[in-house]
This record gives sequence, C-alpha cells and structure tokens, in this order.
Amino acid sequence: MPYDECHIRSVIRAVPDWPEPGVIFRDITPLFQDSKALHIVIDSFTQRYIDTDITHIAALDARGFLLGSVLAYKLNKPLILIRKKGKLPGETLSQEYQLEYGSACVEVQKDACGTGDKVLLIDDLIATGGSLLAASTLIRRLGAEISEAAVIVDLPFLEGSTRLHEADIPVYALIAY
Repeated sequence: MPYDECHIRSVIRAVPDWPEPGVIFRDITPLFQDSKALHIVIDSFTQRYIDTDITHIAALDARGFLLGSVLAYKLNKPLILIRKKGKLPGETLSQEYQLEYGSACVEVQKDACGTGDKVLLIDDLIATGGSLLAASTLIRRLGAEISEAAVIVDLPFLEGSTRLHEADIPVYALIAY
C-alpha cells in the first residue's frame, strides 16, 4: 500500500452502528482537519486529470462540493453543482434515485453543460452508486459525456462501482474498504 494511501486511511474514521445498527460509516470529515491528507487527496486527483480532455467538473451535494470546487480551481475548469431537489434557481432537470437508506432526488441547472462536453463526476464515496448514477443521468440528458467518476472511498461490497461500470462510467477511487 503506498504511503499516501496509508495516510488517507489513517485519518478516515470508522463509525460503527451509524446511521443504523450493523453499518460501519466511513467518515471523511477528519480529512478536512488534516492538511496533509487533504493535500494528498487533491494532489492525487489533480495529477490524474491535469492532462485529460475533461471540460467540466460535476460535484455532488454536499461533500463532493468540497472536493469539486478545489479541483475545478486547480484544473481551471467550470464547476457543475449537482444539488438536492429545490436548492438550485432557474430551470433545472431532476432525477430520483435510491439510497442505501431510502430515496432522494438531485437536480442540475439546464445550462450547466451541453453537447460535446466531457464531465468528471466527483464525490466523497461510492456506496450503492445511486447518487453518481443519478448525476450521470442528468449530465447525459444535457448532452454531455461522463469521462469518469472519482471518489476518495469506494465500498465495493455495496456494488456501486459495479453499477457505474455497467452504465459505462469508469470509476477511480483513492481507497476501497
């Protein structure tokens, strides 16, 4: 395991029995309190995408915003916000999806991107893949392509990354549990 991965793992907190019994929640918030870990994460994503043909970064509400805004700045790309329903002004498209603990709906503004754009989806974690699949559906409905979905943590046992691959979305995760 590379040193960088070890450091990232060392700051991600495992919270047993949250939000319900039997679940081990992977809490990434300590990453934002550890400047070295945050640098490792952002620098890893920056190096991966700096020489690619992506045209936009699409960040998922809410922890994806923390990563996406910095990455968009570092790569000098426009940032698309994929928000919870009712949080964006103007004309939007919406997409419902299933969570591991219920259902939700996300939206994007209709003018966020278009035909010919190549979008990188970014979020903190892949569990069942529902939010990233919903986001990809929205981006594709706007006419753009999904270049890849990038996350800090993948939980492969919940099969979200498998669902993304089946939807022709490449996945990049810094670590997996």
